[in-house]
Amino acid sequence: MRSHLLNDTTAELYRRSVTDGVERVAAKLATTDRPFTGITVDALSPRIDEIDLDQPLHDTTAVLDELEDVYLRDAIYFHHPRYLAHLNCPVVIPAVLGEAVLSAVNSSLDTWDQSAGGTLIERKLIDWTTDRIGLGPAADGVFTSGGTQSNLQALLLAREEAKTDSLAELRIFASEVSHFSVKKSAKLLGLGQDAVVSIPVDHDKRMQTVALARELERCAQDGLVPMAVVATAGTTDFGSIDPLPEIAELCEQFGTWMHVDAAYGCGLLASLKHRDRISGIERADSVTVDYHKSFFQPVSSSAVLVRDAATLRHATYHAEYLNPRRMVEERIPNQVDKSLQTTRRFDALKLWMTLRTMGADGIGQLFDEVCDLAREGWKLIAADPRFDVVVEPSLSTLVFRYIPAAATDPAEIDRANLHARKALFASGDAIVAGTKVGGRHYLKFTLLNPETQASDIAAVLDLIAGHAEQYLGESLDRAS
Repeated sequence: MRSHLLNDTTAELYRRSVTDGVERVAAKLATTDRPFTGITVDALSPRIDEIDLDQPLHDTTAVLDELEDVYLRDAIYFHHPRYLAHLNCPVVIPAVLGEAVLSAVNSSLDTWDQSAGGTLIERKLIDWTTDRIGLGPAADGVFTSGGTQSNLQALLLAREEAKTDSLAELRIFASEVSHFSVKKSAKLLGLGQDAVVSIPVDHDKRMQTVALARELERCAQDGLVPMAVVATAGTTDFGSIDPLPEIAELCEQFGTWMHVDAAYGCGLLASLKHRDRISGIERADSVTVDYHKSFFQPVSSSAVLVRDAATLRHATYHAEYLNPRRMVEERIPNQVDKSLQTTRRFDALKLWMTLRTMGADGIGQLFDEVCDLAREGWKLIAADPRFDVVVEPSLSTLVFRYIPAAATDPAEIDRANLHARKALFASGDAIVAGTKVGGRHYLKFTLLNPETQASDIAAVLDLIAGHAEQYLGESLDRAS
């Protein structure tokens, strides 16, 4: 079994095995003509259930053959231009190369003696990002597993910085369309269910600052402590960006921690055309960024950034076997000192490889393309009488729904849209997401692929309308 260990004696086997795997994936990418095969859970489950994990195949070629049957053939391929569903981006080749390198070397980014140069590369990328944001010379941060963890850590720091010992007094303010991780974080941090105050949004799905001011005033009058305001720069459903400068003013007025969840909108940090859309982010106390959303990085690649590096002490714990206090005095840089995680992958390498190959402008150009495509898509949908579109895009998301020409019960329209999404997914021709707006079912395009064209959007709209019309026709037949 030692023959499977990666070391100096097995380097050639490593080369052959990885090359074989890469060639198979490359072949799938080259020949995939739709984002999904449409396979069902009931059809795929028996294939996996019948595999006996206690009976190995002993050969990577045989394992790859099996993997073709249980995964590669039916995987969801985000690189396809008609994958339009969730915040999953196609990835750039330099980042995938970085993934291969970091997996093989297997550095752990918790301590210097497990990562060496990896520590410095991550710190350099944190400095680069905080500089792009404009957080100032005292800023710092750390890579995380994703936006949910980044938001959790930011709110942990805000909780510890709040001027009270009573958790029951703490309040978090976030818009009604903010990410669910805000409420989840409040629960994990031991706050009450009513700790998160939901602020209404305007027509463009942006936080209403007048309502925020009113709630902050009420909080003060009730003797409660405004722990944090979470402003969103790119909501999951709408891509909407809260009015950051106005929120910053209110946070300063009420002495409240300002966190910006820019998991989605962080791509604007590299934008050549639309950077001004997140003006005000530089005034935040903490920021969440997901490079694996709008920097075209493989999952996972995220970070939490803070204006004041000293606040990261709230995540610090010294263990004698790992990062004893004497290491701080010896100026040994241990990333575990500021992370919620201990063992942690060298995910920063992917972004490093990308920037060193493409440059920030290259990333920004790709993100600008999908933002511009969303504007073009919005014009298409707004001009199409078959559809109702909710808001003009701030980033690259379009929320809409099919509306039949003949008057139909709203509940029936809901069912038609739900059916259209399911039927489209089952066909494998395209994948779209769904959400609710005002209690009604809507569909959603999340455009993160620069290869997607307006013609793809038009074609998918026709497919959606066709499935919805078929459902409504069959519904009428059943009713008669």
